[in-house]
Amino acid sequence: MRNVVIIGSGCAGNTAAIYTARANLKPLVVGGHEPGGQLSLTSLVENFPGFPEGIHGPELVENMKRQAQNFGAEYIHGSVIEADLSRRPFRLNIDGEWIETLTVIIASGASARWLGLESEQKLIGHGVSSCATCDGFFYRGKKVMVVGGGDSAMEEALFLTRFATEVAIVHRRDQFRASKIMLERAQAHPKIIFITNTVVDEVYDVNKGYVTGVKLRNLATGEECIREVDGFFVAIGHIPNTKPFVGQVDLDADGYIVSYGGARTSVPGVFHAGDVQDRVYRQAITAAGAGCMAALEVERFLEAEGR
Repeated sequence: MRNVVIIGSGCAGNTAAIYTARANLKPLVVGGHEPGGQLSLTSLVENFPGFPEGIHGPELVENMKRQAQNFGAEYIHGSVIEADLSRRPFRLNIDGEWIETLTVIIASGASARWLGLESEQKLIGHGVSSCATCDGFFYRGKKVMVVGGGDSAMEEALFLTRFATEVAIVHRRDQFRASKIMLERAQAHPKIIFITNTVVDEVYDVNKGYVTGVKLRNLATGEECIREVDGFFVAIGHIPNTKPFVGQVDLDADGYIVSYGGARTSVPGVFHAGDVQDRVYRQAITAAGAGCMAALEVERFLEAEGR
């Protein structure tokens, strides 16, 4: 029987592990299908407080993990494939093995939607990104491209204009899902150009190890062209990693956990932390703060039960 199981090992999960371990709750952390979360795909992180020269994403999450382990947190590889949160103790199926726990912190994050190109995947962290706020600074004075047609794409593009000399928005249709105000703001910006009815077929250059350009194809004419860019941002949404919890805790229409104040979910004793609930900020520091909140909620919940 566990006091607390933390699902996810990104900033949110690791911070929750540090706090619950220091409270002598001996947390068990389930690494998940993306150990380290999205920071494990990030090169240099320059906006996490305390690192004036920046720190590489994998190093940051590894430091957090070691810190939690130093206080007694236990980490295991694997993913939660099924959950029974209908009664306590809660039951979690981790790769075929059921375990029981008094409380749960769901910090399984949200995975960025990608185009699915092999070249795109190989260049993630080397010019391909899903977070302008995280990586925009590296493209000062350079040309970048954003793929998407919703508010997220417009927000990413507008943010990137602070640094880049040109931001090209590529969208497969000539109609946009973005709100009228966001679309008009992007259309009015002198640095932003729109390339519509177009898809990306290839990201260059895997052989060089960094982004140099993309191959575009016009869906109306079939015409192909290569456009030089230094950065490639995919803004077609995120997928919250909540599949095992469908029907167990309240989720919104997009699958994000519905918050009932603080870090509480619809199930007493089950708490959320990080991008699995946060569709707005999605930063390492906000995820870490959410992990702290969830851990403190767990401590108080168990104390109230006299444990």
